[in-house]
Amino acid sequence: MFKNILFAALFTLTCLACSKESTNNTTQETDNNVPITFGNEQSVSVQGYDSDIMEPFLSRDGTILLFNNLNQDIVNTDLHWALKIDDTTFDYQGIIEGINTPDLEAVASMDLNNTLYYVYTGAYFETLDALYTGIFNTGMVQDSDVVSGISRDELGWINFDAEISADGNTLYFVDGRFEQTSYPLEANLVIAKKTGNSFAREANSEAIFEAINTDHLEYAPALSQNELEIYFTRLTLPLGDNPEAKIYLSQRSSTDEPFGSPQLISEISGFVEGATLNSDDTAIYYHKKVNDLFLLYYLEKE
Repeated sequence: MFKNILFAALFTLTCLACSKESTNNTTQETDNNVPITFGNEQSVSVQGYDSDIMEPFLSRDGTILLFNNLNQDIVNTDLHWALKIDDTTFDYQGIIEGINTPDLEAVASMDLNNTLYYVYTGAYFETLDALYTGIFNTGMVQDSDVVSGISRDELGWINFDAEISADGNTLYFVDGRFEQTSYPLEANLVIAKKTGNSFAREANSEAIFEAINTDHLEYAPALSQNELEIYFTRLTLPLGDNPEAKIYLSQRSSTDEPFGSPQLISEISGFVEGATLNSDDTAIYYHKKVNDLFLLYYLEKE
């Protein structure tokens, strides 16, 4: 029973958001930075693909879109890829080869050297690991293996979201705690540094994300190339009857500093999650629920 509930919960965050935000978590300004304004959102077409698009990630050079289909247990969730034609048009290339299985594969990110990171749940109850890595090459992933040093090695805790920095040296990920519920009881952002072939959690993670992590659910980190901007999604607890997820932005002046107070991106509305930045950090992509389908959208900074 616990196993089935956990897996049903791991990637059904799209059903969990609360439509009412906590008043002390909707700050429109950062501590030491001028708030960023955005234009009007634009819908994005992936030619040759007509199903759900979730957890998008645009490669650091801006040429490759990675995403997964619906992340609920009623379908087989796989990783897909597409090639960029222009800012709002991509050409679908198919399912990524070499890693997709009947279990869930989702939430891809990649560094400048095409080292791919993704979530795989198929071995969780044997290993307590959910983050994996491999080398991406033209729609194929080779040498896939678990990301060492990330898991808390406690049943019920799972890393269900992550993004690797552009240089491949820092992993921004989520600690999520699930029990016999249909949603995570906790979800916060964490940081780890690469040491050899594994990662080690940073002792100052709590301080880095002090202005971001709350008693609500924070997940889906997305980093600018210089790691001075982070986008994330927040769901407030307790969950309401009309769930709604929101995307926030936090800034800092140096990678040695904590991120500032989050800015709600108020230019977008509806159920939105999973931001990713374009190659020059002037715009974001994200998925949005429209008439029970998750579609891709694009939003430029002004």
